[in-house]
Amino acid sequence: MNKLTGTIISAALIMLLFNACGKNDTKEGDETESKYITIKGSDTMVHLVSSWAEAYMKVNPKSDVSVTGGGSGTGIAALLNGTTDICMASRDIKQKELDQAKEQNIKPEEFVVARDGIAVVVNPENPVGELTIEQIGKIYTGAYTNWKQVGGPDQPIIVLSRESSSGTYVFFQEHVLKKSDYTKEAMLMPSTSAIIQSVTQDMWAIGYVGLGYALEAKGKVKMLTVKENENSSAITPSVETVQSGDYPISRPLYLYTNGSPSGEVKTMIDFCLSKEGQQIVLDNGYVPVK
Repeated sequence: MNKLTGTIISAALIMLLFNACGKNDTKEGDETESKYITIKGSDTMVHLVSSWAEAYMKVNPKSDVSVTGGGSGTGIAALLNGTTDICMASRDIKQKELDQAKEQNIKPEEFVVARDGIAVVVNPENPVGELTIEQIGKIYTGAYTNWKQVGGPDQPIIVLSRESSSGTYVFFQEHVLKKSDYTKEAMLMPSTSAIIQSVTQDMWAIGYVGLGYALEAKGKVKMLTVKENENSSAITPSVETVQSGDYPISRPLYLYTNGSPSGEVKTMIDFCLSKEGQQIVLDNGYVPVK
C-alpha cells in the first residue's frame, strides 16, 4: 500500500511539473507573439489606414492592428494621454497640443505618409458644376445662402460640415474660409460617410470630404471643379491634380508617435512608407509621397 501510494504521489508530481512547464512555455510563447498596435484619429484616413493594416497583417500574421476614427483632435488627445500607439491626423499638431505634450513628457514625432485633396461635393442633380475658393468660403461663412448667388437655381443652400474635432474641419476653415467662422446654419456631421449620405439624399446640400471618399462615392455625389480665383482655370480634384499642385484644396496626411518609433510600431510605419504601402495610398484614391 505504501509503495502504491508513493507511486501515485510521484506520478501526480510529475503531471503537475509537466503542466506547469507547459503553461510557462505557452505564456512565454504568447508574450513573444503578442504584437498589438492601436491607431486612432482622422476619419479621413480611416479607410486608408485600415487598408494598410489589412495588408500589413497579411504579411505579419502574428500582428494585430486596431484602427479607429473620431477625428484628428481625438487621435492627438489619445496620443497625449497614452491610449494609442499611433495617431493619424489630417492636420499638423497645434502649438497648444505641443505645449500639453511637453507637460506630459510626450514627444510627438511626425511622419507625412500621404497627401489628400478635399473635394467639394453636391448632389448629382444639382446643376452647379464649379465654384471659386471665394464662393465656397462665402457659402460656408453664411454670406451666400441661396444657390442662385453662385449661378444655380433659386434654392436654399444646405451647408454640411465636419465637427470641430475633425482635422478636415480645421484645414478647410484655415485654407478656404481664411480662418473665418463657419456659418451657424452649418450642420455638423459626425463622419465623412454622414456627409456623403446627406448629399446623396438632399439635392441642395453641399459638403466637403477627402478625395478618396469622393472617388469611392462616384455616381452618388458630384465633385465640383474649383477655381483659385475668377481668372483661374477650374480644376477637377484627382490624384494627378493634387500631386501636381494644380488643385487648390489639398494637404498632407500624418502619422504621429510618441518619440522615435521602435519595434512593431516602427515596422508598421516603415510599411506605410514602403513601395507596397504607397501603392495602397494610390489604390485608395490618395496621393503617394514616394
